[in-house]
Amino acid sequence: MIAAVLAAARDISKSPLRIEEVPRPALEPGHVLLKVRACGVCRTDLHIVEGELPLRREHLIPGHQIVGDVVEGATADLAAGIRVGVSWIGGIDGTCWYCCRGMENLCDAPVFTGYTVNGGYAEYVLARADFVFPLPPGLDDLHAAPLLCAGIIGFRSLRVAGVEPGERVGLFGFGASAHLAIDVLHAWNCGVYVSTRGASHRQLATSLGATWVGTETERPPVELDRAITFAPSGNVVIAALASLRKGGVVAINAIHLDCIPQFDYDHLLWGERQIRSVTNMTRADARDFLKIAAEINLHPKSTKFPLQQANEALLAIKNDSIDGAAVIVP
Repeated sequence: MIAAVLAAARDISKSPLRIEEVPRPALEPGHVLLKVRACGVCRTDLHIVEGELPLRREHLIPGHQIVGDVVEGATADLAAGIRVGVSWIGGIDGTCWYCCRGMENLCDAPVFTGYTVNGGYAEYVLARADFVFPLPPGLDDLHAAPLLCAGIIGFRSLRVAGVEPGERVGLFGFGASAHLAIDVLHAWNCGVYVSTRGASHRQLATSLGATWVGTETERPPVELDRAITFAPSGNVVIAALASLRKGGVVAINAIHLDCIPQFDYDHLLWGERQIRSVTNMTRADARDFLKIAAEINLHPKSTKFPLQQANEALLAIKNDSIDGAAVIVP
């Protein structure tokens, strides 16, 4: 099969992914072989490719927002030909303290799709059968792929922040994940306040019905009940914290953060404000979000790239040169 392979981490502007022919994965017990229809490009992929997350294996095939058809390993629940999705968490040990207490997103020995095992920047991918999700028929491949990490993790971020219907919610950064969360917030009758860099991102937020839109560290005109940060920047976290009412929560949706600057505890954190991190996702998050996505007819804004342009897709994410999501189609 053809795949985009990372041999060594380096600046994405130097095109570190090589498009080459590699062996098609062999079926393993408890797994299904999928023919990839589409794979969304995530900022986490960029962190892996550029070495901000250390490589866990040689000659890695990235990609963890995968839409594919089951071609081998079909089960009673997963018939041959069924269209399914694969996300960032590709497996858990099922026996650690966290798994035994229903917190599988914090598993001590997780499998990460496109990081500890090969992912979907390829024509075929192997996935654990109990970590794939049948997809609603109303979403085509291009629009389903970004839901499988950006959408699910954005939805979990709303849960971690404790968002209640009708609240004022800030989204700091407005890329692939945030532009999906806004539709869920609208369904919950929340006011949405967006702070983000890039004129095109601000225009997109306005077009999607944000109550207010400002620059990346600009404070909204009202105090927020909840805020979610989507940029890997400590300065953005501080800006979100400065926008909260007493008792409010900031949820940090980032697997990598540059730093947390010094800040004034008395004015920013005191008053039982909280900072919480968002870590991975659970299968329940995935099932619940995909159900909501189908109910509200969620169609993310997506830009298609052929597999041969995987480097260009990642560079577009790094440079914020596209609105919404980038999706690789083999």
